[in-house]
Amino acid sequence: MIISIASGKGGTGKTTVATNLALSLGENVQLLDCDVEEPNAHLFIQPTFESTETVTTPVPQVDMEKCSLCGKCDEICQFRSIVVVGTTVLAFPELCHSCGGCMAVCPEKAITEIGRELGVIQKGWRGSLEFVHGKSRVGEAMSPPLIEKVREHISPEKLNIIDAPPGTSCPVIAAMRDTDFVLLVTEPTPFGLNDLKLAVGAVKILGIPCGLIINRSDLGDDRVKTYAEETGLPILMEIPFDRRIAEVYSRGEMLVDAIPGMREKFVELYDRITALTGGAGR
Repeated sequence: MIISIASGKGGTGKTTVATNLALSLGENVQLLDCDVEEPNAHLFIQPTFESTETVTTPVPQVDMEKCSLCGKCDEICQFRSIVVVGTTVLAFPELCHSCGGCMAVCPEKAITEIGRELGVIQKGWRGSLEFVHGKSRVGEAMSPPLIEKVREHISPEKLNIIDAPPGTSCPVIAAMRDTDFVLLVTEPTPFGLNDLKLAVGAVKILGIPCGLIINRSDLGDDRVKTYAEETGLPILMEIPFDRRIAEVYSRGEMLVDAIPGMREKFVELYDRITALTGGAGR
């Protein structure tokens, strides 16, 4: 099973849920942090990293001695990452989506591909928990290709938990797609409700079953619960606003290790997910 944990906005407690759920389920579990622009799950998991891999994406390089300035590469590129200007061809690697179209249509075979660095992927362990995350190169605007590379490390024989980026844009879709269940984390505030609605809309487009966790559930108002009831969105867990939780989080510790009974609550959360998906459990 692949469970992705997402939120319509940042700061709702998504990483807290992902890390504690992964750690509470014992063996045969893999946690993948796909929030590659600002990964932070490792700060709590504190894995021992055993490998680091540099990830690149192919971008065009033009040999002007072969180029006839026909403009076919310019015409096919929908992202304006390669353009014919006067007597030269300009390539903008940061805009390139690595489709290979420009190279395919070039009649002079003047275009080849070179690698542009996107970031790195690190893999490690905390006990029996396998951990993988990606870290974007500083200034990199294209995170979905790196997210896809992180997802290539999914182990089919394990329970895979994906910590997705916040929001509802392309990086989130790249992290959520083709997963078995999406766990949405929100907070009972007007901002939380607004962005939850956006996240639910994205999940429905992908056709993935989902459930809801309300963090800091005893603050704010009841509009999130009302929305969940009206839309049939199951509330699978509520995490109260508790000073102990805030203190444990501020020290970079795990709730399931520091607060009695919390591990059992996350195991129950997983059981509710498997009940909704028809999964066989661990």
